[in-house]
Amino acid sequence: MQGRHGHLSREQKQLALRLHARGWRLVDIAKEISCSAPMVGVMARSGRHLDAKPLGWKPRQGCLTIDEREQILLGINRGDTFTAIAGQLGRTVSTISREVKRGGGRCEYSAWRAHERARQQTRRPKPFKLASGRLLEEVASRLEQLWSPEEIAARLRLDHADDPQMRVSHETIYQSLFVQGRGELRRELARCLRSGRTARKPRGAIEGRGRIPGMVMLSQRPAEADDRAVPGHWEGDLILGQGSRSAVGTLVERSTRMTLLLHLPDGKSAEQVEAAMREAVSKLPSSLARTITWDQGAEMAKHAAFTTATGIPIYFCDPHSPWQRGSNENTNGLLRQYLPKGTDLSVVSREELDAIQDSLNGRPRKTLGYLTPSEKLTEFLAPTA
Repeated sequence: MQGRHGHLSREQKQLALRLHARGWRLVDIAKEISCSAPMVGVMARSGRHLDAKPLGWKPRQGCLTIDEREQILLGINRGDTFTAIAGQLGRTVSTISREVKRGGGRCEYSAWRAHERARQQTRRPKPFKLASGRLLEEVASRLEQLWSPEEIAARLRLDHADDPQMRVSHETIYQSLFVQGRGELRRELARCLRSGRTARKPRGAIEGRGRIPGMVMLSQRPAEADDRAVPGHWEGDLILGQGSRSAVGTLVERSTRMTLLLHLPDGKSAEQVEAAMREAVSKLPSSLARTITWDQGAEMAKHAAFTTATGIPIYFCDPHSPWQRGSNENTNGLLRQYLPKGTDLSVVSREELDAIQDSLNGRPRKTLGYLTPSEKLTEFLAPTA
């Protein structure tokens, strides 16, 4: 960093004097700090800047300092390897390699120019990519559909593979929401981010009332359901509404994450859940109706009647083991964006559930390579050549 009227900064003068003390020629020092050899000679004769404190910019913690860059320069001139220089500085070899490469390589590296370049890059204002335009419109539109920033970023890469201007990292979207807080994106923050809780709270009255007769445990489920290679194996559950008095049922297909929502406007008794399940699976082809896995909630007391009516066996998870229905638990988390806790689910209409179901099935999933469940199901059902 140079002062007014082309004068050298104290940092440059300090570097020049240290190099002079190490026996460098005046012409080489002048080249290093971008000044004339006579000026270096004047500084060398006075020596008064050697102990002066540096002025101006100080690198962030963890970034290379001017002293470290000087040691890199000296190491290069000694012919040291990057490994040796890294060991002397307590840095990684890749840090030294990148630093020298950015500085033009071993033959061109200048400690002062590298330090000045780092200062300029730090001070340069970064353009805000989501300030306006078509990219902002697409991001905002997908946030309104309750997609997460990670889902949006990945799907933009798929949908606009040939247009780098239509790509943005999920971190940039988070920055626009949390840090910059700019424009209309800020208003979508509360709705677009899911709960940070890693597991569901234990449900109260609906579980733990004793063993359900005739249960077939998860360990006896066909092996093809475990590797998700064959579609048609589902996981089921209820999400509860205000005061645990109402519920919506969920069925999630393990291979495609396709979701069916069960309408339970009149209650969540075993009879009502069984009837809603029968209605939902009646629309499925036999190839997509192989098994259902559920927890040991009392709503499954009529499981035998369901199996008799539909031919679809139900397998039960071990107690307090939500990870055994991981796909369903994940989808329930997404569903809470549409039906937050405390909602009276008894007043949610079939039409509203259908719209939510379509939205979930049209939402890209990381586990599917950011395809949507609908796209994945189409892929599974497509005839093979």
